Amino acid sequence: MSASWGLPHLAAAVDVPEGEDCSELVRLAERGGLDFVTLGGAGDVVGVLAGAAAVTRRVGLVAMSLEGAGVVGLDRVSGGRGGGLVSGEGGGAASPGAEAGVRPGSGTDGASGPCPLRVVDAGDPAAWGFAARYGDVALVRVAGAGEARGVRERLRALAGEAGRDPDALRVLAALAIDLGDGERAAVPGHGGGGPRASARGPLYRGGPVDLAELIAGWYREGAVDGFHLTPVEPRRDLERLVNGTVALLQHRGLHRTFYPGATLREHLGLGRPVRVAR
Repeated sequence: MSASWGLPHLAAAVDVPEGEDCSELVRLAERGGLDFVTLGGAGDVVGVLAGAAAVTRRVGLVAMSLEGAGVVGLDRVSGGRGGGLVSGEGGGAASPGAEAGVRPGSGTDGASGPCPLRVVDAGDPAAWGFAARYGDVALVRVAGAGEARGVRERLRALAGEAGRDPDALRVLAALAIDLGDGERAAVPGHGGGGPRASARGPLYRGGPVDLAELIAGWYREGAVDGFHLTPVEPRRDLERLVNGTVALLQHRGLHRTFYPGATLREHLGLGRPVRVAR
């Protein structure tokens, strides 16, 4: 059984060294039809992404930092393409959307206004409950399709127990990618060159073609709704991801060739969040 929303969702980190401009990478991600990019680290992350919003039209822009009011502003200036990391620590007071009354648990009353995407790092099982209750996207770290499917099913079950529609949560496998070695033979039990354990978490090391096979295989098995990919070398690996892996997925009808909507929530097939019982 495939995952819940049409095609696998793809996102990528554009974490260049502080002080470098990531706009070129954001434009590349948009050319490849990725749902969103993420930017973390120190510095004015929201400001950098707001600058990228001015040179792009469709790709989502997610700040992987706890800057509530700033993320709401990013969502405004980008025309509904903004999002941010939400943490369960401290009751989520720094969540994106705080300025607009969209803190975790408060939801919306249907009024118009900013509604930035809420991303939860659910790599630790201790965060699963929070992700299932309040997240729009949960990032999980898993080593294989079977493990991924079990985590996704658990998160969806927890969402249902919290009174949410499980289809309102997207579960993405967080995977570092190293596409610098070209194509290599499949590693038994994995497919392609990974994922395997590394200091960065699950890591795929190999070529763009085998990465496309991994993405398609996991998705068709219903293991995940998509992937959040972190290039080991941002410029090299993102270019190979878009020009190799994404192009192949598009050829197979497994990735969009254009954006049908304008907002990040539309890209992910999500509506505005609703009130969740505590």
